[in-house]
Amino acid sequence: MIDLAELDTPAGRERLREITHHVGFFYLDGHGVDRELLDRVFTVAREFFALPDDAKQSIAMLNSPHFRGYNRVGGELTNGETDWREQIDIGPERQPIPGAADYLRLQGPNQWPADLPDLEKTIEALDAALADVGMRLLRNWAASLDADPAIFDDAFAHAPATLIKVVRYPERPSADHTGEQGVGAHKDSGVLTMLLLEPGSSGLQVETEDGNWIDAPARAGSFVVNIGELLEVATGGYLRATRHRVLTPAGAPERLSVPYFLNPALDATVPTIELPPHLAERARGIELDPANPLYRTYGENAWKSRTRAHPDVYARWYPGESEPE
Repeated sequence: MIDLAELDTPAGRERLREITHHVGFFYLDGHGVDRELLDRVFTVAREFFALPDDAKQSIAMLNSPHFRGYNRVGGELTNGETDWREQIDIGPERQPIPGAADYLRLQGPNQWPADLPDLEKTIEALDAALADVGMRLLRNWAASLDADPAIFDDAFAHAPATLIKVVRYPERPSADHTGEQGVGAHKDSGVLTMLLLEPGSSGLQVETEDGNWIDAPARAGSFVVNIGELLEVATGGYLRATRHRVLTPAGAPERLSVPYFLNPALDATVPTIELPPHLAERARGIELDPANPLYRTYGENAWKSRTRAHPDVYARWYPGESEPE
């Protein structure tokens, strides 16, 4: 557990660095985000998922070449296996880039349900609040590694490609024998993630250094924060993106979650931090996984992730193209 205020001290920044050197997850308190806003997020999320199916399907991601919109239960894959959740994916509200190729095609407008105008207003407010918290964390990570606290600022200065998911894990029948994957084990493709969990919920698990899995239940007033792959790349593996998953075993109750992915511009390349000798000797290097290559340009990493998770969208809008590596 880390309080944002303690990062104003050298000891607090050192603690942040060492915690995320070992396991790239922690609970964040003292973030200053209005509790009323967070409650409103869950209220509007419940209202969205309570809409008739035809209203949700009217904004299906399959309609969007930018991978925005609604996915029904079973409409997303992780590691080639079906996730047990429904969700809406929301990014920055921008016009498509004329003649865009590859990852630049991720830029474009969102799809919003006509019957729920509060959803757009609430998500915009959440985005503004969490962008400030996320940049403060990044500057403190940089300072803890003896780098310029503003080293990441340029990557976020123009058209950051934030992604927000509003997710519902439906209850799983007690007699369900289809498995327990709410979302499969994975790492996040961006810089960092701040996760808002419904109070009292469980199911999130984090992999430890020794390969075991530990529970990360919701904690009142806290965000769960984790490092993404680009922060691992930027630090030569000193900070390590950590695998995590959500389990929904037979009999699991319904739960809501809202992950906020802080990402730079699609074409931004994350800077490489030159670590001081006493830290460089402890850096493990970037994890090499042939099945999951890591890229320094955010858009490349995002395109890899989005096209794998939503092969139906990719096939509809980009037929004939080879699958991304």
